[in-house]
Amino acid sequence: MDIENNNRKSSKFRQHFNYFIVVVLVCASFYGGVFYSQYKAAKNNKTDIIQNLVLENHNKSQPKDVNADLFWEAWNLITEKYVDPSKVDKNKMLYGAISGMVKSLGDPFSSFMNPEESQQFSSDMQGTFEGIGTEIGLKNDILTVIAPIDGTPADQAGLKAGDMILKIDDAVTTDLSVDEAVAKIRGPKGTQVKLTILRDKNGSPKEITITRDTINVKSVKIEFKENNIAVIKISKFGDDTNLEFNKAANEAVSRKASGIILDLRNNPGGYLETAVEAASKFVPKDVLVVAEENRGGQRNEYKAEGGDILKGIPVVVLVNGGSASASEILSGALRDDLGAKLVGSKTFGKGSVQQLEKMTGGSNLRITIARWLTPNGDYIMEKGIEPDVKVDLTDDDYNNSRDPQMDKALEILKGEIK
Repeated sequence: MDIENNNRKSSKFRQHFNYFIVVVLVCASFYGGVFYSQYKAAKNNKTDIIQNLVLENHNKSQPKDVNADLFWEAWNLITEKYVDPSKVDKNKMLYGAISGMVKSLGDPFSSFMNPEESQQFSSDMQGTFEGIGTEIGLKNDILTVIAPIDGTPADQAGLKAGDMILKIDDAVTTDLSVDEAVAKIRGPKGTQVKLTILRDKNGSPKEITITRDTINVKSVKIEFKENNIAVIKISKFGDDTNLEFNKAANEAVSRKASGIILDLRNNPGGYLETAVEAASKFVPKDVLVVAEENRGGQRNEYKAEGGDILKGIPVVVLVNGGSASASEILSGALRDDLGAKLVGSKTFGKGSVQQLEKMTGGSNLRITIARWLTPNGDYIMEKGIEPDVKVDLTDDDYNNSRDPQMDKALEILKGEIK
């Protein structure tokens, strides 16, 4: 809910993708054109919802290659003949129809969010919500844990990046979208949710019961280890990340850090612009950080913006299977531009860019509008980024609070410190 936006700080990623209107136009013009064509013959069959959409989109025409009669035929049959009229919720019908359009794309990172889901998404990016504290997504069509957030109920219960979620309580996840799964996992503080997970494809499923809590996540933390090495951990690229990372960078400089370990493990991503801003603290101005390529093959380059106060300080980046999206952008940029070593395990592999578009009534459409490439031109979708130094973190390490990935990063930096 990976690199998975229009509400970002006046960035191109959130506001200035002018070429993205196709799906929204299809949705809006579909309802507008169809309503107009059938208004005189079947006025009484139309709902206030559709009328409102038409009024707002009356100048948009129905696509010429779409025959909407089938849609209205199904709509009218349901509203007129379904055995239990109390179950006919026209809002849900409308939301379901739009959601179905998006699902037809077969893209796990594109989705329609109704007003409630949109509000929850906004809360997530602000860093406060009630739930268990994990990012989930579809990988190989299986609902998968991208990253449990450090210190949250999910983390404390032992949920790990890569865990496949087979059931949420008694609901099988096979046909659930990511947003539907999130809605089932979320809930009021103090309530419980039971997840049936599979950690190893050759292993056996197991159940984990997790008590929900208020999740208030500060996205950046800094601590200093031996030899005055600063460890900066970024848990996501959200609304507070730029400010908090600036503070951490300034602290590293003021304390004359001899090296930096940038910990991006279990970071599911977030705002593209924020990743570029973070890279700009390391990379000289105007050096390419990431390139986007849209549906027409046009390329948009994001370059370092200046203020590289961490330039010259040796850096090692920690990554794992929970490092996705914006965290892959940052780690790829530091590897390609600075030769920084990546330590850990292969990243998640989310090489696409989503835009969040506001829609009528508080709903949002999140849709993939581009793919991104590292400065060296690597497209990492579904293949991830291989670390320079592969170090696994085993269950035994986890259970005994050992961190061989951090140990290796410290070892590398000690060898580079002059």
